[in-house]
Amino acid sequence: MRVLYDTEKKAPKVFLAGSRDKKTTKNESESLFRELADLSSTLGLDIVGREIINIREQNVQYGMGSGKAAEISEKAAALDAECIIFDREISPSQQRNWEKLSGLSVMDRQELIIQIFSSRARTKEAALQTELAELVYSLPRLQHKYIDLNRQRGGRYGTRDSGETKLEKDRRKIEQRIIRLEKQIEEVSKHRETQRKQRQRKQVPVIALVGYTNAGKSTLINSLTGADVFVEDKLFATLDSTSRRMVLPAGLSVVLVDSVGFIRRLPHNLIKAFRSTLEETCLSDLLLHVLDASDPDIKSHYDTTLSVLKDLEAEHIPRITVLNKADKPESAEYLELLKNDFPDSIAISAVSGLGLQELLQNMEAMLK
Repeated sequence: MRVLYDTEKKAPKVFLAGSRDKKTTKNESESLFRELADLSSTLGLDIVGREIINIREQNVQYGMGSGKAAEISEKAAALDAECIIFDREISPSQQRNWEKLSGLSVMDRQELIIQIFSSRARTKEAALQTELAELVYSLPRLQHKYIDLNRQRGGRYGTRDSGETKLEKDRRKIEQRIIRLEKQIEEVSKHRETQRKQRQRKQVPVIALVGYTNAGKSTLINSLTGADVFVEDKLFATLDSTSRRMVLPAGLSVVLVDSVGFIRRLPHNLIKAFRSTLEETCLSDLLLHVLDASDPDIKSHYDTTLSVLKDLEAEHIPRITVLNKADKPESAEYLELLKNDFPDSIAISAVSGLGLQELLQNMEAMLK
């Protein structure tokens, strides 16, 4: 009898653990939890369970009470989950404690986002930047890979066991790799600076598109320039800084620059690693702040982008607020309210072309 085997690799099963404390409102915690599910789906993970935990006591060991931690571990195990993903940052020691308690792999929101970046890096620059962020994040967490080995082999006084020796070797290798990556990224940054100076000599204005991930920045660039920038309806579809020339209706030649999308609680390591790419935003003449008009969390997305622009010292650059996806049915109920919140905004659809002519006229007026 012929036996059939399923050769397709199955997606890892994960249990999502959100959190709500005294500083987080119910709406905000639910919004962040929905985003955690979207991030997990973007990475192709199979969500088998989920729960938002009300944290009443801050326990150093688990970040919550030990009883609640045991309960979450049991729920995840009962659902055959292979990993627990937290919607907040957990320390290296907490990660080790959780893995010991649950017997499962454990990661936080930061590691999840870094893994998405790693899976989507297409150019050499994006790959270098993502690897740098990954190594900086993993360095303080390296010890938990060897903790079991150290327990099994105790070193005598004045000697070091094999686990500790390997840990030190691996740490040294990672530190050396980080130094090499920083030098390579610096070289790429110098090349970008050369291109920027050439544009400045030719007096070509630069318009940078910024905004929350999946707001439609790449689709807008494609619509305005006829380019073929990669577009996908997933978070962080574009990691690479893309520049495209176009001529505005009055004849002014400009350069449009796409950038990596922002997200709440974006890992600091990623912002630091992608700083050379984000420099294009800091030195542009005009910003198009693209928002998804169909998203109920649009206000928090707006605030997140402004916060990142402030960190980059780019909040002073003139900008146009663009309400994209205005042709979606779910946008209709928001648009009137959004016009009150963003009175100078322009409602468009990068897909259908709605409002693009008005946007181009505003771009010309702002540059003049």
